[in-house]
Amino acid sequence: MKSKITFLLLMSFLFMGASAQQRAVTGRVTATNGTVVPGVTVTQKGTGNATVTNDQGNYAISLPTGSILVFTSVNYRTEEINVGDRTVVNISLTDTTTTLSDVVVIGYGNQNRKQLTSAITTVKPDEFNRGAIVDPAQLLQGKVAGLNITASGNPNAPAAVILRGASTLNSSQSPFYVIDGIPGADISILAPDDIATFDVLKDAAATAIYGNRAANGVIMVTTKKGRKGQATVSYAGYVGFEKVAKRLEMMNSDELRGLLTANGQAFTPADDKGAFTDWQKEVQQSSATSHNHNLSISGGTEKTVYSASINYAKKEGIMRFSDLDRVIVRLALDQMAINDKVKFSLMVSNSNSVANNVPYLNTVLTQMIRYLPVSPVKNADGTYFENFATVNSYNPVAMMEQSQSKLKTNTLIGSFNTNVKLPFDLTYDVNISYQNSNRLLGEYYNAYFSKYSALANFGTNGLALRNSYQNTVKTLETFLTWNKRFGEHSLNAVLGYSWQESIIGEGFQTTSTNFPVDNIGYNNLALSNPYAIGPFRVDFGADGIYQEVRLISDFARVNYNFRNKYLLQASVRRDGSSVFGANNQWGYFPSVGASWRIIQEDFMKNQTLFSDLKLRASYGVTGNSTGFNAYTAQIMSGSLGTFYSNGTQTAAYGPTQADNPELEWERTSMTNIGLDFALLKGKISGSLEVYDKNTTGMIYGYNVNPALIPTGRITANGGSMNNKGIELTLTATPVSTSKFKWNTSINLAHNRNEITSLTNPLFAGGDSVRITSPNGQGQTGSSIQILKSGKPVGQFFTLDYAGKNANGVSQYYDNKGVLTLTPLIGSDYKYLGSPQPKLLAGWSNSFSYGNIDLNFFFRGCFGNKIFNATRADLFRPSTAQYSNILKDAAAESVNDVNVFRYSSRFIESGNYVRLDNATLAYTFRNLGPHIRNIRAYVSGNNLFVITNYTGIDPEISQGGLAPGYDNNNFYPRTRTILLGVNVTF
Repeated sequence: MKSKITFLLLMSFLFMGASAQQRAVTGRVTATNGTVVPGVTVTQKGTGNATVTNDQGNYAISLPTGSILVFTSVNYRTEEINVGDRTVVNISLTDTTTTLSDVVVIGYGNQNRKQLTSAITTVKPDEFNRGAIVDPAQLLQGKVAGLNITASGNPNAPAAVILRGASTLNSSQSPFYVIDGIPGADISILAPDDIATFDVLKDAAATAIYGNRAANGVIMVTTKKGRKGQATVSYAGYVGFEKVAKRLEMMNSDELRGLLTANGQAFTPADDKGAFTDWQKEVQQSSATSHNHNLSISGGTEKTVYSASINYAKKEGIMRFSDLDRVIVRLALDQMAINDKVKFSLMVSNSNSVANNVPYLNTVLTQMIRYLPVSPVKNADGTYFENFATVNSYNPVAMMEQSQSKLKTNTLIGSFNTNVKLPFDLTYDVNISYQNSNRLLGEYYNAYFSKYSALANFGTNGLALRNSYQNTVKTLETFLTWNKRFGEHSLNAVLGYSWQESIIGEGFQTTSTNFPVDNIGYNNLALSNPYAIGPFRVDFGADGIYQEVRLISDFARVNYNFRNKYLLQASVRRDGSSVFGANNQWGYFPSVGASWRIIQEDFMKNQTLFSDLKLRASYGVTGNSTGFNAYTAQIMSGSLGTFYSNGTQTAAYGPTQADNPELEWERTSMTNIGLDFALLKGKISGSLEVYDKNTTGMIYGYNVNPALIPTGRITANGGSMNNKGIELTLTATPVSTSKFKWNTSINLAHNRNEITSLTNPLFAGGDSVRITSPNGQGQTGSSIQILKSGKPVGQFFTLDYAGKNANGVSQYYDNKGVLTLTPLIGSDYKYLGSPQPKLLAGWSNSFSYGNIDLNFFFRGCFGNKIFNATRADLFRPSTAQYSNILKDAAAESVNDVNVFRYSSRFIESGNYVRLDNATLAYTFRNLGPHIRNIRAYVSGNNLFVITNYTGIDPEISQGGLAPGYDNNNFYPRTRTILLGVNVTF
């Protein structure tokens, strides 16, 4: 009994002693700029004892002596403080957005921004575009000087992305993406909420380390990673409501009938059913809904950090039967081992999407604006209205409702990286990655489509198409890095090897027809009977889809730093690719850069205007191995029709493509001079860039004497192209107090594009190639653009409109400047404007007051022209009884037989200023022990556009060989209102 009492007394004393050691610790948390930071989680390390700072940044927590406090908050670096016997602990947290901007991700490493010798722009999450965005590239639209991004309203169409002007005539003009060190990864694998930073590598000194894939620029994408400390759970979601921003002003039934009556014309009885149909409304939804949900968890210990997320996005298209449904899951794990000498990193991301598309979308869009409003969608008996007596006339609603197209895509990327710290300041990295993309397409055209035989062969009793293809990419990259400091000198050297193998287009395609019923669709081809339809032929797809491509590279880079004042960088990459000719499969891509941190000089010490000033210069050479395939340099054989032999027509087989063992890389060299500066203690900062980019050896098709090469054509190097430009980026914080803060930034970019040559001395032709034929009614052989030395890509080349003569008939200048009513196609054409913008601009503003923040972003494009072929084709009063026309075409004379001709009359200014986004938000803090904060917001996208362009929208695609060309195929752009919430637990 005595022993029990003694034990209880002892435990009581111990408890009282422990209680006596518990004491209240208070403090205040601020940012490095002195502003208070509410919502910071303050945790006693290794326990569940935690609290959260209030609106004034203050906290109070009860702790035993000798405890360690951990301070964690979104957008701030985690800090640990040993409390000791203190009762007041104040701390200043470092903003991680600032930290991320100071450290820039470059090829095979990272670098402090102050030590850069090249042109790199970093964009962080608080600078991303806001809105119902499913294509991550659109997060950068208008945010980076010189990066031209154009997109339509189609949820299933990627944006066109061009950096510092087009560098090639090949189809691929997009930058090269590197995601968490995985080269060439598909950016659509990422959810916008999972991206931590974009680093846009602009000049060749930055991109040459990626050699033959870097001619169009490189964009490094870093995803969010975990941090040691308490687990953080976050949710971000929104719902958006979209409406068509602008429609074409087409005539209604009464207006069109009045015009015809005034001109002594009338509808045909077959068309005029007394209807008042608005065909744009019939094929579009009155509104579309989109929603996005992202749930993530991150955290870690001293040895292990992790981050995982799942994202679901649903985006309806404004066109009926079009939408995107997508799920993305991602896991990132870092594990330290062997006394922290080895770091293992695993990243896996999988995207599964289902895209419903409108078959023959361009035809539907064309019919939507041309179909007569006096014709109904359906007849009185419920059948679709059609009048096939009118050439190229199809009911667009019937086309949409009697067909279906569904594309299922699953994309997986995974990487496993090992970083080893070695003696002598060496580190060794081994990166292994795997990419796999599977596409499953199903299309079905109901038996009704057999009526549209003039459009295509849709078989009998329904037509189904099914194909399945997969692409795989395996990559191994290994490199050794040496970091060494010698007094005032420091050296960073990288030496590496890269191996990549791609298998593209592995799969099959088939079609079938003659189904017993339409509701089978494309899901059961076994029920079809195509053999009973004599003329039908199964479509197995194009040849040359399957490809195997291998790329092997060696690379090296050296960075030298003296006193953090004078900096030098040099790199070289040796690439070998199987896509080129047997004699030229290897290429070398060097670069060199230097910078002078003027701010470090003695003569700058006593001045107070500049807080940073650096001058940069660089030169480098990159290559382009995209835009063509594994067979470009190979001889190809195929069917060549038939020939007469022994009384019968016999199938002919022979070469269809000539080989070229001398085919080599397109090379792009770039000189860049830059100035980085910060004024007034960092209140104003920015950069100025001037560049000159030259592409030589452009791969192009040339005519050859068939006596030498039977195909009469060969793919060879020959052309060249130049881009010159200047870019300015300015960021300022005009006001920053404890309550109110205003940040503003503007970027301006001017680029001049010019094709400097299209010829090859060994082959004929190449220069002055007319392209882009809209094929409007009555305009056979007409074209509107040209590839010409001395002109930009997309140069408009067409008739020069000279107004109307005394009889009200449109007239034109011929090649001698004489007025004519009968201009000749080609010979009377003139150079009449460029689709290339002279200035791109983006201006963003962010205001915060207490818990309220307001952001708005303007974007503009100036100096470019648009060829409005849509307007030309709808300017036909003489054919208004068969096809609808624009309201403002009513003033045109029915006797003007030239009114619709493609000419300078339909070349319009593409200038615009768009309020891309405005967002108002309120953050609720200290909602309880489990919720750190809730941010609720309302956001509007595409709120207004200031422009004189008469089409649907002036933001016409700038990609490809036909930029600035509006031809009845522009998916309507929408105006969106979003309601969203971000919650951190």
